[in-house]
Formats: sequence, structure tokens, C-alpha cells
Amino acid sequence: MSFHSKIIDRCRVKSKATIHLSKLRACETKIMDGNKEKALKELEALHGALQELQGLLYAEHKHKILIVLQAMDTAGKDSTIRMVFQGVNPQGVRVASFKVPTQEERDHDYLWRIHKQVPVKGEIVIFNRSHYEDVLVDRVHNLVSSSEIKRRYAQINNFEQMLAQEGAVILKFFLHIDKDEQRKRLMERLEDPKKHWKFALSDVAERELWSKYMSAYEDVMKNTSTPWAPWYIIPSSKKWCRNLIIARVVVDALKRLKMKYPKNKDDLSKVVIV
Repeated sequence: MSFHSKIIDRCRVKSKATIHLSKLRACETKIMDGNKEKALKELEALHGALQELQGLLYAEHKHKILIVLQAMDTAGKDSTIRMVFQGVNPQGVRVASFKVPTQEERDHDYLWRIHKQVPVKGEIVIFNRSHYEDVLVDRVHNLVSSSEIKRRYAQINNFEQMLAQEGAVILKFFLHIDKDEQRKRLMERLEDPKKHWKFALSDVAERELWSKYMSAYEDVMKNTSTPWAPWYIIPSSKKWCRNLIIARVVVDALKRLKMKYPKNKDDLSKVVIV
């Protein structure tokens, strides 16, 4: 097994595995021997591979890719999207962001707004937050009972299995930073006027619930990391390391599909262009 494969395997959460986020490193320095320049060159090569594979996915029009990004505030969901998917054709990639549900969304079941955004054949869709908010925020703020949370785990697993059976490849990433790193990033937003737009007072309030969120994330990954929709815990204190690992997971997943460009139905051998 290559070094990259070992890193990916270590990040992947096994089904029903007990997770202790406080014991997991949020900063991975061993990847590429801690050589940032070497890692950025590798990431550039992965960008090229991802562009080719995304074009192939779009042309073959058979598979669908759903990428879920979940994290505490400041962990870098937006920058992950920007840096990992740099240069891909926007015709075949779409980002869906899920904020506080509207009244219409609340009047439906919690998966209603999610199902409308899942990828179609040939498409990559990235969820910036997702249906997992409904077993994280709702749990931390005691909006639903513990028995309802357990029911939702089963419902989510069934929902994702149905998507997988319909041709979707599902990759779920938890961007792992520690509380000290979050404080540093929040302070950067406060001290830089250009970043004030990113800051919300609610970020500070949610930070006070850190331990409750960590416990909720641990249970989520234990109960919903499945063979058809695995979770990956990505050490994210070093942004270049985070981007490199996620890019490698996505490229490897696309390569495993063994995609081929479709053949033209017409006989092109007789075409003459004058």
C-alpha cells in the first residue's frame, strides 16, 4: 500500500467505529514529508487528473458524484471547494449550500430540500453543509428527541443507499480542526476588516457548544459511515494538507469507476470535412 493510500485509509471511518475526535490529529505533517511545495505540485497534478475525469464523467453520463462537506465554523469548507475543484468545467460541477431552513422547508420532511439538490447523471455536486445539520444542530440545541435522532440516522443511511443504488458515488468529509485553531481563525476575521463579512456573532455562541458538537459528530460518523457512503476525517489545520488529501480521495474514487468515453453512433470514418 502506497503512502497516499495509507493516509486515505487512515482518514476513512470504518462502519460502527467509535470515534474520539479529541485524540485525532487536526494537523497532519507527515504527508509529503511536511514539504508544502512538493504537496502543491502534487495538488496541481491532481487538478489536471480531476479535470480529465470530470470531463469523462460528464461525457459517459452514467455515474453521479455527491461530495458532502461538514465542519465547525472556520474549518474551510468554502476554500476547500475553491482549491480542490480549481479548473473543473462548471457545466458539470455544482455547489449546493444549506442554511437555516425556510418555513416552506420546515413544513416538509427534513430530506425534502436535500433530495432536490442531489446530482444527476454525469454531474458532481458538492454539499456545503447538508442533511447532517439535522442530526447535528437539532441534537446540540435539543430541537428533537434522542429517539428521533436515531431514527434519522437510519433514514439517512437508507436515503444514501438509494442514491448509491441509482449510480451515485458518495464521499463525505469532516474537516477536522481543534478549538485552538478555530480561535486563531476567528481572531483573524475580527482583526482583518476585509474578513468581517465572514464573521457572525452566532459563531461565538456555537463555539461555546464545542464539546456538544464534537460528541454529535462522533455519533454521526459512527452511525452513518457505510460502505456506500463513507466518512473521511480530514486533518484541516494545514490547508494545503487538507486540500491534497481530499483531492486524492476524489480522484481515486473517480478512477475506480473505470469510465470510458462513449462511442459515436454514426460511422465517422466516412466523414469528410471540406
